[in-house]
Amino acid sequence: MRFLLILLMGLGLFASDATLEIVKSADNRPTVAIQDASLFGDEGVKRKFFRLVVGDLKVTAHFKVDDTYRRSGYDAFVDPMLKSNRYLLRYRFREGEQQRLYLDLKAYEMPGATPIFERSYRVANRARYPFLIHQAIIDFNDYLGMPSVSWMKRYVVFSEYAGAKRADIVIADFTLTYRKRLVSGGLNIFPKWADGEQKGIYYTKVGTRPTLYYYNIYSGERRKVAVSDGMLVCSDVSRDGRRLLLTMAPDGQPDIYQYHIDTGMKERLTFYSGIDVSAQYIDGERRIVFVSDRLGYPNIFAARIGSRAVEQMVFHGRNNNACTAHGHYIVYCSRETDNAFAANTFNLYLISTQTDYIRRLTASGVNQFPKFSRDGETVLYLKHFAGETALGIIRLDYNEGYLFPLKGRQIQSIDW
Repeated sequence: MRFLLILLMGLGLFASDATLEIVKSADNRPTVAIQDASLFGDEGVKRKFFRLVVGDLKVTAHFKVDDTYRRSGYDAFVDPMLKSNRYLLRYRFREGEQQRLYLDLKAYEMPGATPIFERSYRVANRARYPFLIHQAIIDFNDYLGMPSVSWMKRYVVFSEYAGAKRADIVIADFTLTYRKRLVSGGLNIFPKWADGEQKGIYYTKVGTRPTLYYYNIYSGERRKVAVSDGMLVCSDVSRDGRRLLLTMAPDGQPDIYQYHIDTGMKERLTFYSGIDVSAQYIDGERRIVFVSDRLGYPNIFAARIGSRAVEQMVFHGRNNNACTAHGHYIVYCSRETDNAFAANTFNLYLISTQTDYIRRLTASGVNQFPKFSRDGETVLYLKHFAGETALGIIRLDYNEGYLFPLKGRQIQSIDW
């Protein structure tokens, strides 16, 4: 996996409002050197392991990482040349019984020669080795008392085009190194996690009539949830998993509905003759934010559940066509240019329902499908730039973002 680090403009955190811009202070993050003591894999595989370790440390945004590849014995003396770093991480991949794959990790605080942290991990399915690395870095980060990065071990789910009128539902780790196809056959689109534990997903299968299904990723159980003419998409799930926000178009024009899992009741939330789509819960799930063409172009609006009154949330741009929400924060996609014969630029912005501040999160390219992490501190998105497509990660409390190339894959929608 080729790992690319980019600096994003306009990121920062001040007081309790993540939309405010500040000038970042001096970089006082601790430095980390890495040594590979692996007993498993050829040179190419070992280098791949190393790049993932480096990438995970960088994505935390808590360390300055020395990405020089170094080999060492797992129990060897600490090289004095590395003692200018604050920490040394030494890891070892090895095979175990029944072909299990193990990862051993130990950390030294320099200049000490005794490990301050040591742990072992194992997995039966070797394809899942990225999650060994993710968990190891999460645990090391937690041991040091750094802000949690537990989102690193969560699955990403996406719909990937497989041919004409065919799209599969796939889960992966956030680097897309591990991948597993869940649903195939036909056009399967708009996957959405059904619960915080990531046990199941909702997705739409397009056929004679769009059908919303629930799929358990562990048991393979699939059940039909709803059917509608025209359009049917699940755009958000309540925290308790008992309510869904659906975009439906039974009469030709899409509106927002709230679907109650326990009773099967559909509650219509918007009543506009044009287009209302992509609703998300905000402000303690008392309100929703959604995309509408009420101004003659796509823009971001909010409404209190149970009220027909709507509030315009964005007052710049002429094509604000996607959004994601967490608490009282909203990230939306806005077209910045209007080129008839060239690619246009779409950037991501962060706003709050509590203030008038706005913060730009990206600076170039076409940035689409923003999705908040469950803790609201990280944003996942897709970036198209210079003929390449990548999965992007934005760490909202820091001045850094990260890209993971998709290598020719065409993704229809994504969630995590």
